[in-house]
Amino acid sequence: MHGRGDTSGSDLTEPLPRGYRIGGWEVTEPIASGGWATVYAGRPAEPAEESAKESAKDPAEESAEVALKILPTSGLAPRQARKVAETARREVELDRRAGHPRLIRLLDSVVISDPDRASLDGAIVLVMERAERSLRDLFDAGVAEADVARLFAEICEGLAHLHGSGWVHGDLKPENILLMADGALKLSDFGLATELTGTDGTHGYAPPMGTLDYLPPERWQAPLGEHGVEIRPSADIWALGIMVHEVFASGASPFPGATPVARGAAVQEYADGRAPLRIDGAVPPFWRALAIDCLAPTHADRAAHSAESLLARITARPTPPRPVRRLRGTRAALVTVAVCAVAATVWSHAVGDPSGSRDEPAGRLTVFNADDNCQSRTDRSPQCSLGLAIDPLLPYTIDNVVPMRVWHGDVLAVDCRLAQGVPIIDESDASSTEWYRVRLPAGSSRSSAWLPAVRTADHPRVPDCPRPEPVR
Repeated sequence: MHGRGDTSGSDLTEPLPRGYRIGGWEVTEPIASGGWATVYAGRPAEPAEESAKESAKDPAEESAEVALKILPTSGLAPRQARKVAETARREVELDRRAGHPRLIRLLDSVVISDPDRASLDGAIVLVMERAERSLRDLFDAGVAEADVARLFAEICEGLAHLHGSGWVHGDLKPENILLMADGALKLSDFGLATELTGTDGTHGYAPPMGTLDYLPPERWQAPLGEHGVEIRPSADIWALGIMVHEVFASGASPFPGATPVARGAAVQEYADGRAPLRIDGAVPPFWRALAIDCLAPTHADRAAHSAESLLARITARPTPPRPVRRLRGTRAALVTVAVCAVAATVWSHAVGDPSGSRDEPAGRLTVFNADDNCQSRTDRSPQCSLGLAIDPLLPYTIDNVVPMRVWHGDVLAVDCRLAQGVPIIDESDASSTEWYRVRLPAGSSRSSAWLPAVRTADHPRVPDCPRPEPVR
């Protein structure tokens, strides 16, 4: 799904039964649901006389062959219904005019007529190739470093064709990049795709929607005209740079902030020259340089780096002579050859020394995230992760945090309290200068780090910390 700012669309009020027919297709099982659409797995419908035989089959023996993306229109205001129809039209038009092996293929489109199901009657259904998983799933499970170049080369292949055909994706992110059963990578979800229709063919106009963490600086302040907001291919290049950083930095954005809006503010500070671009130290030199080019602050600077030129850089890159390591997403254990020796301890709910060789900590505390949207989540989403500082006397920025991330509800072992550190303000505007020194797992590059007191509702009785020496 899109993950857009406007989620006023209408989901189906009840799940569709197995075998429900949509044109020449039938539903097998649900896949996902979002603000504007519900996706089911499906397959070609059998002839009516075969129905009785099919109903006796073991579902485990059947394989879903297609994805049925259902966009309901019933109950929507006219403006919303037009928006849904336009989303479908874009996907159909793009497939017709810009089909490519790196773009998910549209097989059919159907309008449902079912007066007995009010929520479904009039829904638009897009029938597409069925993928095995998304790039986000792969990021979370772990990416072998040797595979990173292949993945991003294939993304660039898709983008180069898309841009060369006169289209901008407009909502490029790991969730909208799919991996097929044979491992092939394909760009998908073209509901916000925009045709380049400007007088010079360099820009088009899109609805003021998109996924906040992947929007370039110019989109945050773009004026809204009668045709929408202006968009160029360089918007997709910015999103590519964010993803390059994510795969090496355990899913973290290069822009600090506890919420997408806060990270958007950091993007604007960077674009205005009020803050530097801070790339995580885990990003290797080649990929660091590429991410910096993709994340150039202005469209004019970014336009020099097309998908085609980035593809050439990636394919010409020599293979580094070093051991293969697996890059983990932030919802999985962070496991690297150099950083963590015992993966199970990294995301445990009692961070301490599992060997028992260190003294017992003075206390324990539970991490608190003031963002209401993050408190109820259990998926360890990168957008809800919190950083532990290296030095509580320095600004709390991306270059002053350890690789390990924590989430709401994690329990940390704590040794002492520092009363006067850098003041921190959380999302609820609570402010404090207090910090707690917490322990890191055995095998980490550091034995301890610092958690701001505003990141916990606990007040453990622990001794005062000696004022730390400046970190060099």
